[in-house]
Amino acid sequence: MKLNCDLGESFGSWTMGLDEQVMPYIDQANIACGFHAGDPLVMQKTLLLAKQHNVCVGAHPSYPDLVGFGRRSMNCSSEEIVAMVLYQIAAMDGVAKSLGIEISYVKPHGALYNDMMVNNPVRLAILTALSSYPKKLALMLQATPEIDQHRAEAKNYDVEIISEAFADRCYLDNGKLTPRSESHAVHNKEQMLEQVKQITEQGTVTTSSGKQLVLTVDSICVHGDNLAGVQAISEIQQLIKKHNGQ
Repeated sequence: MKLNCDLGESFGSWTMGLDEQVMPYIDQANIACGFHAGDPLVMQKTLLLAKQHNVCVGAHPSYPDLVGFGRRSMNCSSEEIVAMVLYQIAAMDGVAKSLGIEISYVKPHGALYNDMMVNNPVRLAILTALSSYPKKLALMLQATPEIDQHRAEAKNYDVEIISEAFADRCYLDNGKLTPRSESHAVHNKEQMLEQVKQITEQGTVTTSSGKQLVLTVDSICVHGDNLAGVQAISEIQQLIKKHNGQ
């Protein structure tokens, strides 16, 4: 099991996240590609930071929504989604190669991620983009009770799936995340550590209604813009290392 974080989400003079504090503790960095956050210089600096700490890099594409930080769904056609995802992957891959870094996976951001999990055409468009890219890239998506179906679906596109769970988010009974608009959607530090411990030791999460939900998890995500998550990152890393027998 690995630990991942969404990073590189600053833009111009606007700063988001605590990338330098997080990077030493994670295994995978999902780096913004400029559509919801990030810019060429931020992308370059974040990639170099990942290289410094030997962290695996993934592209973090989104809808073209800088103002809404990529958290607003857009009614895009499949062709538009394929094109926008390829555009962002290519930008990240190009900058990474110039620095001697290879990207290995893609994790959609925000509304694009949420839409991918509930809307088959959106998910298939993303898989189409990955399958048509010249290098083999895995797709990181949410570990839900439908993960086996998602893996089988992705296999048809010759795309590997990385299933992730969230340390800092509350779950619904269907395996989806509680909307951020609800007051209990984001865990505090104590709840976060308890959820990670439950995932690593039992392979389950407790939903908002108290139900035990079984999840198959390859990687656990902590959001870089969640201060409580950043403060707990070293403890989360230790729980994952314990699970991995390190």
